[in-house]
Amino acid sequence: MSDTAILNGVTFVYLLSFLLYLVRMVRGKEFWGSAASRVARIGFLLHSAALLLRWKSSYDLGIGHAPLANFYESLSFFAWAVLLLYLIIEWRTRSRSLGVFVIPVAFLLLAFASISPGVNDRIQPLIPALQSNWLTVHVLTCFLGYASFAMAFALGIMYLLKGRARDGGTEEGTFSRLIPASAAVEELLYQSVVLGFVLLTLGIMTGSVWAHYAWGSYWRWDPKENSALITWIVYAVMLHARSVQGWRGRRMAWMSLVGFASVLFTYLGVNYLDSLHSYF
Repeated sequence: MSDTAILNGVTFVYLLSFLLYLVRMVRGKEFWGSAASRVARIGFLLHSAALLLRWKSSYDLGIGHAPLANFYESLSFFAWAVLLLYLIIEWRTRSRSLGVFVIPVAFLLLAFASISPGVNDRIQPLIPALQSNWLTVHVLTCFLGYASFAMAFALGIMYLLKGRARDGGTEEGTFSRLIPASAAVEELLYQSVVLGFVLLTLGIMTGSVWAHYAWGSYWRWDPKENSALITWIVYAVMLHARSVQGWRGRRMAWMSLVGFASVLFTYLGVNYLDSLHSYF
């Protein structure tokens, strides 16, 4: 079985996991949550196997590079990183509430990779500028950072929905009871943003070194570079506002949504601009 066939199957595994998490949220039965977690872990293992198989296949073709080079591979790795961080959070917090908000992100990324006509799933050789170990380091740090921001985005939605349920007088309802306390959600949101900010900073730094190695300049004011810098500033402002201005609660939740919108533009929107980093 090919790696693309496995990844196509994993897309539906993640969809099933999301539906099970959703049933848990509606019915309030941990049986469904336990089943959802098992399905998510199975999907993650299959996803990991597909990426490793694609890596091996690239060497069999005489190309030999990590599966991080084109749009299809980046979408797949982004989804994998989201699952990795989610499963770590689920294991650490012993709470499955975040699954219903996070798993759809991974599902949509893989679904887009599978059905979008602009996504080429073939293994392709790297252009000379990309034939560097800096590619792996740069992409790993950036996408793990993006995945951390996806966690913060999901936690922001969770926090806002929790607050809305409380304001509506349904604090003891099933939905609200299954979500951790607002303070715990906000703290996890903050930790996710800090991790993502550190990783994105490393991604920008390694990208600058790689750009100097490939093109002789650390910064070329390329649309992707500019957008990444704007995203970095958004999260820097968010962290500064929390530590200096004392921002908490809804403000942090809304900022996490704004920040992730910037992440999506950096990753997807820049493809439609004239950029050295465009996948199209």
